[in-house]
Amino acid sequence: MTDLLYSEDETDLRAAVRALLTARADPAAVLAAPGAESGAAADPALWRALAAEVGAAGLLVPEKLGGAGASHREAAVVLEELGRAVAPVPYLTSSVVATSVLLALTPGAETEALLRDLAEGRRTAALAVPLSLAPGDPLPGGTDRITPVADAASADVLLVPGPEGLRAVEARDALVEPLIALDLTRPLAAVTVPTGAGTPLAGAAESERAVRRGLLTGAALLASEQLGIAEWCLAETVRHTRERHQFNRPVGSFQALKHRMAGTWLEVVSARAAARAAADALATGSEDTALLTAVAQTYCSRVAVRAAEECVQLHGGIGMTWEHPAHLYLKRAKADATAFGAPGRHKETVAALTGLHSP
Repeated sequence: MTDLLYSEDETDLRAAVRALLTARADPAAVLAAPGAESGAAADPALWRALAAEVGAAGLLVPEKLGGAGASHREAAVVLEELGRAVAPVPYLTSSVVATSVLLALTPGAETEALLRDLAEGRRTAALAVPLSLAPGDPLPGGTDRITPVADAASADVLLVPGPEGLRAVEARDALVEPLIALDLTRPLAAVTVPTGAGTPLAGAAESERAVRRGLLTGAALLASEQLGIAEWCLAETVRHTRERHQFNRPVGSFQALKHRMAGTWLEVVSARAAARAAADALATGSEDTALLTAVAQTYCSRVAVRAAEECVQLHGGIGMTWEHPAHLYLKRAKADATAFGAPGRHKETVAALTGLHSP
């Protein structure tokens, strides 16, 4: 394992992404967006700016295909900032999961052309599997209705695994039905693909390996998004309790609240270590990637939910209102806790990989 501290390049990338999100997608702006109540996609201009101007969409794509040739550590930094802003952009689904699936395939003209489009932000893609699917779960087959698929409604291309292999299907050629989601900032949809639609990209065996690589990458880097959620919730809670007064004292000075926030801080620090370890394992090709991913998901899922719940509760009555963005973080944290496998599923993976299963 390499140094888990943030490098200078990672710090500079964080500053660029945070500046963009602060200007165009702070939590108040996300809440006030026209599609906030319907779960519709955010302003496409935000995605174009993140993908093209900052260059975040192509971080994992090699330079020869128009990307930045960066590592998963840099992608993790972007996801931390997107988590802090609960930004409704398809970065995790398109620039991380779908891109990782394509990169795991044998290079071909169709694959490389699609990777160039994704890297430049001209198009987005979504892997057509249930969002709850864990890296080790059986993959769906056939062309039956697949649900729920994250960001399918806004994707240009769907990567559809099946018995014959992986196909790239234009979204307009599939039936995509929007669903009501808990987290309105990450829209879900049911996808039905007609038999024979799309362009074949790989055979069955190669397709399964590539899809599992995409799911593993998604689960590992989702921990960084969960870290960003927890960090914002803790910082916002500390800020509010400093400014809110009762009995002529800041409520944050009350011992009971200090203990709760201190406990959350310790959990957030530990979550940062777990998320960074998972991202670094992907970046270095560590043989412990599956284990570190399962550990990160088991821990970071719980920390994000706990921090969001504390944020809502310690804001008092205002934390329960639609006007305050705390509910966005709680919904994203709850939804993320079921994405790419629930914590209990990842605990089973940890037990299996460490030999803790009962004989």
